[in-house]
Amino acid sequence: MSPKEIVLDAVAAIFINFDPSAAEKLLAPDYIQHNPAVPTGAAPLLGLIPDLKESGIEVETHRVIAEGNMVVMHTTYTNAQAFGADTLVGFDVFRVENGKVAEHWDSLTPITTPNPSGHTQTDGPTEVTDLDKTAKNKALVTDFVETILKNGDVERITDFLSTETYIQHNSYIADGLDGLGAALSGMAEQGIQMVYTDVHFVVSEGNFVLTASEGSFGETPTAFYDLFRVADGKIVEHWDVISDIPTEMAHDNGKF
Repeated sequence: MSPKEIVLDAVAAIFINFDPSAAEKLLAPDYIQHNPAVPTGAAPLLGLIPDLKESGIEVETHRVIAEGNMVVMHTTYTNAQAFGADTLVGFDVFRVENGKVAEHWDSLTPITTPNPSGHTQTDGPTEVTDLDKTAKNKALVTDFVETILKNGDVERITDFLSTETYIQHNSYIADGLDGLGAALSGMAEQGIQMVYTDVHFVVSEGNFVLTASEGSFGETPTAFYDLFRVADGKIVEHWDVISDIPTEMAHDNGKF
């Protein structure tokens, strides 16, 4: 099976079929966990499955991309009180090794109402296309995050973002460069800084590229998961999940 198939089967075993035996066959015993609330190792996750079944949790997968042994899922969890809210939107990232899921990172946030342009946190295109442009699109997005989000060279933003079409799924930002500019100006007026300091990994497949970064939002240590869609050499759409990095976790693996 491909890494994507292995991950989808593991997620189905845990969150849809609630089958510990099936899940155990797909998880490495020394599975490394980065979700702050779940202890590391396969055993604690397998032990949660009966509670997840009782909670009535449901998972809806919107997008799946894979590059090498890394697999990204863009998902909505309902009845998700076990993870902190009734309904959560998130990115789950998995590393597959020797045919089993070996490591997991995620970023979750409560669902919100549509943003100023009427887009939700998860709607929009889902089809993976332009597989021949994977490397080129990955380089474009990586350069954007480093140049604009990390180094703040905003004068170069049109080198990366389309001036004609930029669809925004952030809950508080409108479409287009004007919407992005207005949001950044509003934060500046309030004295709120959004700082990207480290890009931990980038996963790309065709027209979709996910970056997982660390930094701060105001004074709070923050994880930034950004999914971009690229068309004709420019970024045309953006989804994100921004979540706090807690000081205490159920393991010593850190958020990243």
